[in-house]
Amino acid sequence: MKMSNQAYDILKWIALVLLPALGTLYGALAPVWGWPCPDEVVYTVTAVDAFLGAILGLSNIQYQKGQGNED
Repeated sequence: MKMSNQAYDILKWIALVLLPALGTLYGALAPVWGWPCPDEVVYTVTAVDAFLGAILGLSNIQYQKGQGNED
């Protein structure tokens, strides 16, 4: 299945900006405000972010290979 440029750009923004910021925010504020399970939440956000980054990296490699065939 081919990913549109818009979908790729949105997912890339989520992986590069949103998830790291969200994990950092929760990890920093959880002890201050008594929010539950800060370690588990941060580890989960980080794992999802790493998975998303890997998928996007593979998608980028496939896209680059496709571009080479069109020249």
